[in-house]
Amino acid sequence: MATTVFVPKERAKGESRVALVPALVSRYTQLGASVVVESGAGKAAGFPDGGYADAQITRGSALSDADVVLTVRGLDAEQAAQLKPGAAVVGLLAAHADDFPADAYSKAGACAFALEKLPRISRAQSMDALSSQAAAAGYRAALIAATEAPRFFPMLTTAAGTVRPARVLVIGAGVAGLQAIATAHRLGAVVEGYDVRPAARTEVESLGARFVDTGVGAEGEGGYARELTDEEKQQQADKLAEHIARANVVITTAAVPGKAAPKIISKAMVEAMEAGSVIVDLAAASGGNCELTKPDKKTISKGVTILGPTNPAAGLAAHASEMYAKNVFNFVTPWFAEEGKMNIPADDEVYITTLVAGELQNVPDDDR
Repeated sequence: MATTVFVPKERAKGESRVALVPALVSRYTQLGASVVVESGAGKAAGFPDGGYADAQITRGSALSDADVVLTVRGLDAEQAAQLKPGAAVVGLLAAHADDFPADAYSKAGACAFALEKLPRISRAQSMDALSSQAAAAGYRAALIAATEAPRFFPMLTTAAGTVRPARVLVIGAGVAGLQAIATAHRLGAVVEGYDVRPAARTEVESLGARFVDTGVGAEGEGGYARELTDEEKQQQADKLAEHIARANVVITTAAVPGKAAPKIISKAMVEAMEAGSVIVDLAAASGGNCELTKPDKKTISKGVTILGPTNPAAGLAAHASEMYAKNVFNFVTPWFAEEGKMNIPADDEVYITTLVAGELQNVPDDDR
């Protein structure tokens, strides 16, 4: 009996992405899997049921029959309880969150793999969903800022005179930050970029931006930034304050995996900005880099607009889903070494690191 791969409709509020796009269904069937998609799963991303021609469309949940469940934001406790023993769930599960249903997975005898915990090794680059979605988030952040700002991004020469370009500061030069820098630069703004990792200077400058040097370096493990000490935070704040005050737009992307986002922009810094300035805080989901950020809200303080989108990639649902679906496919492909039979390599670093609930339980061949 072939392995059943099921794609449920996402339940999280505002989530428009989907873990499988129609173009990849045939890739799964070539592996010997049977694909089942819940009706409407791809609708919000622009993929109607009719596009999943090689998959079975079900009007209700097929969790109890699924061997592999592909998700974007994971399952809630009620859904996890429906899983059968040996089932495996893959997604950006936010396993560090208090409401992650680890017990429900364990009681069901199922296991869960969180893509946000993927090891930073070259072999796993094609599976790196955090990076693909961060690229979408950074691009989206620059567009949100350009829409909210009451000024042009590029310099314009008109019959009414010359319009000066907007000044954009991007804090954090990871994947999201670099994409925000590149997009703001393409839109014609004068861009500055800052990161606590000194190695980011070359990348920032290669995109046409000026690197802001605060004298603070905090290179962490796995390419991420480590948390700053109190002294380093103060030095960073003092140096950044003048650049923030001059900026028309500030985009923040600084985050520490599994921890609260560092507070970089204080209320006083916001008040020092010109009225009409805009802050787009991409760290809103983990507390925000700005003291005044409210998740998924628009806040106006002293004429400065602060936006805290918690899921900006969902605003580019079609392309974000395409990239994410490829990450997921690359992640699970090794499970199908034998056509149609699921076998998760229990000694593989990728799966050991990402396993966040349950234990690896492969269904015996004679049960297939």
